[in-house]
Amino acid sequence: MSEKAKGVRKLWDKYKFAALVALIGAGLLLWPSGSGGTRKTADVLQAETAESRDIQAEMEEILGTISGVGQVKVMLTVDTDGERQLAQDTELTYSGDTQAPEDYSRRSETVLVGSGSGGGTVVTRTVYPTYRGALVVCQGGDRAEVKLAVTEAVAALTGLSADRITVAKWQ
Repeated sequence: MSEKAKGVRKLWDKYKFAALVALIGAGLLLWPSGSGGTRKTADVLQAETAESRDIQAEMEEILGTISGVGQVKVMLTVDTDGERQLAQDTELTYSGDTQAPEDYSRRSETVLVGSGSGGGTVVTRTVYPTYRGALVVCQGGDRAEVKLAVTEAVAALTGLSADRITVAKWQ
């Protein structure tokens, strides 16, 4: 063995555990995650869009029952999207010493309930969207008492302050 090879071997023996930990850390950083907002499945995005439309439709129905409002249309702009964290079944395996494993792998699957077309995902946490503003167009939108009632109702439902809610008269 040459002098250079012996020096490299000596360095390897000295720092092999640090190198192994660094490689495992880099692998974990590059590993695709099924949680959070890193990647959303098409089903989750479609559900969030449908939920947003449902909230606006429900608000229109509720606001329409307020005295003097009449026909009403609502548009909400979103500052941050809501998020659903799905339950994950994670399996972690390694071989070798627990302090310095030789081989390391992680497998994660989304937990599903039921089977077939009736099955669905398990949501562990829901973060609702943060709204940026609201526009409400209604038949009674030119009357001060209607504007006040609608503004207070929208503020209560969305958490928006009154300066971010506009009430206009239906044409």
